[in-house]
Amino acid sequence: MIISCRFFLSLSVPNTCGHQAKEPKQERRIAMATVPGQLIWEIVKKNNSFLVKQFGRGSASVQFSKESNNLYNLNSFKHSGLANKKTITIQPGKDQSVVLATTKTKKQNKPVALLHKSVMKKEFRRMAKAVKNQVGDNYYRPDLKNAALARLSVVHRSLKVAKSGVKKRNRQAQKTSARK
Repeated sequence: MIISCRFFLSLSVPNTCGHQAKEPKQERRIAMATVPGQLIWEIVKKNNSFLVKQFGRGSASVQFSKESNNLYNLNSFKHSGLANKKTITIQPGKDQSVVLATTKTKKQNKPVALLHKSVMKKEFRRMAKAVKNQVGDNYYRPDLKNAALARLSVVHRSLKVAKSGVKKRNRQAQKTSARK
């Protein structure tokens, strides 16, 4: 009797045998809508955990940001790593290397797969060319090309180890005062 009841349920015929059959669970797919960057910026621009406010003389105040994807560390929509889909970050890596990370626009809902990282261990001119090609010539964010090169320069300079050793003497002839 149970077999025939299941058979009837699979044919979508009303259950006449009196058995309570469980309906199969229906999967609900929720479409994730992406929120526009302008709306995120309006919500985030005055109050977020990355905001650093510096007060100057009079009414002059500057707002900085500690976001990881903000090249100039300024609190503005153009440089914001929270509000823009396409962001760039340049950070020091391991063993005197520099890490260039760009965000993937198709992976906005998956934070683990969001960044595309490339490690650069070349000389500075080759790294600068790679950054220029990736950011500007590849039409990723050409408006941030100069900012990315400036950040690369600062990060590369910070990786240089100061030479420590014996200071060299000045070997030039010293002027002596003549006695008369």
